[in-house]
Amino acid sequence: MFAYIKGKLAHKEASMAIIEANGVGYQINIPISTYTQLGDQDLCQLFTYLQVREDAHVLFGFVTMLEKKVFLDLISISGVGPSTALAALSSMSSAEIKQAIAAEDLKKVQLIKGVGGKTAQRIILELKDKYQKEGPVEGSEKYSSQNNRVKEEALTALVTLGMAKASAEKTLDSIIKLKGQDIELETLIKLALKTA
Repeated sequence: MFAYIKGKLAHKEASMAIIEANGVGYQINIPISTYTQLGDQDLCQLFTYLQVREDAHVLFGFVTMLEKKVFLDLISISGVGPSTALAALSSMSSAEIKQAIAAEDLKKVQLIKGVGGKTAQRIILELKDKYQKEGPVEGSEKYSSQNNRVKEEALTALVTLGMAKASAEKTLDSIIKLKGQDIELETLIKLALKTA
């Protein structure tokens, strides 16, 4: 219903902002990332989503369209409500969330407050293809390039040690998926040699 609200920032707290537009104060729930980006400015614009419930109409606001898009993607998953989606955007950037889901990083998704193992699996299952097709988001290159560098070095080491390249790649992918993206090079090589 409301695409965005633009006006005077009348008040803000870590989880909520009030924007006065044309004499009306709109109370908008926000993630920490939006709170930080708002700073001390007088005028602001938040991209909004209106949730209509039986007992209330609740506004959620975001500084960027990407934040709003990730929020909407998350709440489209069964078992993920607006509070969990706000917690996700408060604990990680939109780019990090998209990258973690696209890379099927179960451990990173489970770091979100209120997300258990089954919910994390459901989020990854339902959103990974979409995020993989969209490609990397600006700001996520550091995360993926670090991961790719470790994987490439491990692959080179395994091929040098006599492992077939295709087999080594498959083994590395399964270990990274199981152990997480932050695995160290030495550990990755040792585990790959044990499973080969």
